Amino acid sequence: MSAAPAVRRLVVEADGGSRGNPGPAGYGAVVIDAATGETLAEVAEYIGVATNNVAEYRGLIAGLTAAKALFPDAGSEGGGLRVHVRMDSKLVVEQMSGRWKIKHPDMKPLAARAAAILPPSSVTYEWIPRAQNKHADRLANEAMDAGRDGRQWEASASTAELDAPSRHRTASTAPPVQGPPGDAAAGAAKARAALAAARGGSAAPEADGLFPVPGAEAAEGAPGTSEGSRTVAPEPTDAAASAPAATPGGTSPETAGSPQVGWGSAPDLGAPATLVLLRHGETALTPQKRFSGSGGTDPELSATGRGQAERAAEHFAALGTVQEIVSSPLRRCRETAAAVGARLGLDVRIDEGLRETDFGAWEGLTFGEVRDRYADDLTAWLASPDTAPTGGGESFTEVADRVAAARDRIVARYAGRTVLLVTHVTPIKTLVRLALGAPPEALFRMELSAASISEVAYYGDGNASVRLLNDTSHLR
Repeated sequence: MSAAPAVRRLVVEADGGSRGNPGPAGYGAVVIDAATGETLAEVAEYIGVATNNVAEYRGLIAGLTAAKALFPDAGSEGGGLRVHVRMDSKLVVEQMSGRWKIKHPDMKPLAARAAAILPPSSVTYEWIPRAQNKHADRLANEAMDAGRDGRQWEASASTAELDAPSRHRTASTAPPVQGPPGDAAAGAAKARAALAAARGGSAAPEADGLFPVPGAEAAEGAPGTSEGSRTVAPEPTDAAASAPAATPGGTSPETAGSPQVGWGSAPDLGAPATLVLLRHGETALTPQKRFSGSGGTDPELSATGRGQAERAAEHFAALGTVQEIVSSPLRRCRETAAAVGARLGLDVRIDEGLRETDFGAWEGLTFGEVRDRYADDLTAWLASPDTAPTGGGESFTEVADRVAAARDRIVARYAGRTVLLVTHVTPIKTLVRLALGAPPEALFRMELSAASISEVAYYGDGNASVRLLNDTSHLR
């Protein structure tokens, strides 16, 4: 009897992007040896005008094809090749895993092509945050850059791997602590390292290995729902939510008497930059729950909204803690900020990064109207943060990048101070999501009322503490 063939385990990381959605598009994929972390192959291509989702599927197809080409004799049914696919596209991962139905006619043939490359039993799929997919993302961008310049992508000229995080991490080495203020991953790494140092040991490696760690998917908050069941309508101007971070409880014998890392406070780091997040007051569109972003009519506050702004101003005057005011450039925020600024005697600065999402052709429509007119586009938008609304609006990924940049500017400028940010639903929920380390779909699970107050504190080590969410007590 012949011995069973040795199992060869590979990881495929794939990504695709479109500058315009649809627009100039490209994909990138990398094949990795799961045992060593060595890069075995890189592929990328400019594919002309396409959507994000098409480019992502093309990246998956290219990655699986490259993996099979490396070991052509091991990919047959019952053979020795196992491939674990990691992508930051929730849509592709859930559809290829069979948990979401494939409804869009452009996606069905691409999914079929991907499924036919290797036996389904030899391929598994995992969603990962965008930050963990930098190698494939860089390849896709190199391909799009090449297409823009009228040339083909060349592997010999690629620098994508240089920007990829190291895949060689041992249990004796603490994970690197890095990242901008307010990104929970960086703060959590700091906490793990400090706890390990207090115990006289070393931090355990982060659970981002090449194959899934039990419980890792749950820790990311990735839902297991089907595409067809994601029908709960968000607030049209919202992106939406997540539960507060869990607080560690109890003290084990191992840590008793040891210095403890502060959760939600860090007095040894000095005063944090505290961002008080005030959503603007109501406009005529707010009670009708219409999409009202930065690409529409820029409505003014209604009479109700002006009253809400005045009550917010009275509240902050009574507290006496706000030292600076920064506002979105949109009229409803500027009017709300002006009411508070007049009461506190503070000038209002404008930051473009705090504006609401551009909802494209959906501006001014209700959720039901968008569903009736653009059903496929709405389904894709609900499924992937990389998908933009119909007609050239912004994806939630693009908004998150913009808001994070604004956060970094403001935290750096006003270190140790309390700053009132007058902004919108999506920017506020994005700041909370990033502080908690919650996945993009958390945006659809958070409610923010007009003129509500939330609060996040940012410490010098990168930790963030969410202190308040959707408080409307000042309006009652």
